[in-house]
Amino acid sequence: MKEFGGQPLFLDRSDINTDEIIPAKYLTENSKEALKTHILEDLHLESFDPQNDIAGKNIIVTRSNFGCGSSREHAVWVFEVNDINVVIAESFARIFRQNMFNCGMLAIELPKEDINSLFSLEVGTTITVDLEHNLISAVNGQGPSLSITFSMNEFDRDLVLAGGWLAYADQKY
Repeated sequence: MKEFGGQPLFLDRSDINTDEIIPAKYLTENSKEALKTHILEDLHLESFDPQNDIAGKNIIVTRSNFGCGSSREHAVWVFEVNDINVVIAESFARIFRQNMFNCGMLAIELPKEDINSLFSLEVGTTITVDLEHNLISAVNGQGPSLSITFSMNEFDRDLVLAGGWLAYADQKY
């Protein structure tokens, strides 16, 4: 089974839109790889530098309505080529969320209290996701750890386990 986990990138804001995830001017690129260096370059958060803060991160933890804006797969693809395979948020824009599952990636919704708990562990945290048991484990080397359960419908889980919609369709049809 594919493993989901690693170092989180904490983006402490709601309503991060697809133009901030990957600016529209790059939508004419011919490959996913061409998007790689432009991840989150238009996101303006205090103390956030996309050139230095994204490297080595595999998970995004953020607030509500993540991925709002226009419905473009490029916003998910830019995470994929940067080895980010999990986004944990209070809520997602519907199309962005489905594009994550369609690409074999996890979009996990948690209550605000659980998101706040993850943010409290920010520095030095490693997060792992056990998809079989619907469990997020967050361990901070300097302090406490958390175990948080989540729910996911069976079809979305099957998409993720298959590696995305195309792989799922190849298996089933």
